[in-house]
Amino acid sequence: MVAKILNLESGRRDAVLNAALKEFVLQGYDNASTNVIAKEAGISKALMFHYVSNKQELFLVVYDYFSDLMKREYFDLMNYDEKDIFDKLRQSYFLQIKLSEKYPFIFDFNKLSRTTNSNEVNKELENRMREQHLSCYPKLFDGIDETKFRKGLNIEKCKQFIFWSNIGFTNQILEKIRNSEKSYMDCESIMSELDEYFEELRKIFYA
Repeated sequence: MVAKILNLESGRRDAVLNAALKEFVLQGYDNASTNVIAKEAGISKALMFHYVSNKQELFLVVYDYFSDLMKREYFDLMNYDEKDIFDKLRQSYFLQIKLSEKYPFIFDFNKLSRTTNSNEVNKELENRMREQHLSCYPKLFDGIDETKFRKGLNIEKCKQFIFWSNIGFTNQILEKIRNSEKSYMDCESIMSELDEYFEELRKIFYA
């Protein structure tokens, strides 16, 4: 059965889900405040609990909603057959930016899987993670064309360096999105900056 909160008008639904995701990511399930969530979503706590029965239901609705969203609008859209490591990363960034514009904390989704003080919540999380593991996706760096790298380089260490720089750039982008007062991000500007960044990395690692 679809949770009543998901039948809300899209603007109000996203306001509640975004507020809840942010609070659960930053504070964890145990310390998350439904008062804070309702206030940030711009609705009364009483109205919020008209659509979800309690904090646990809200948490699991948030987990399921964003898990499904990540699958549909990130993992399922990635072209894992792409062989160039930087083209694959560019594709990943583009999808991340489009999602993060609307859901600024979606790429901290994995933090929702942290163990809680509730055995019932932990059991629900274990069941969901088990199902997700059965339909796991290839890793981002799987199947890349290693012949493009300069001879003499340790490819595995190069991947690690690129991975670290990727994390740093991702965090920088997310920080911009979360701190922006605009209702949208200039995706074209970010991708242009990203292309310059990848061009420099190609000079370092490719022949």
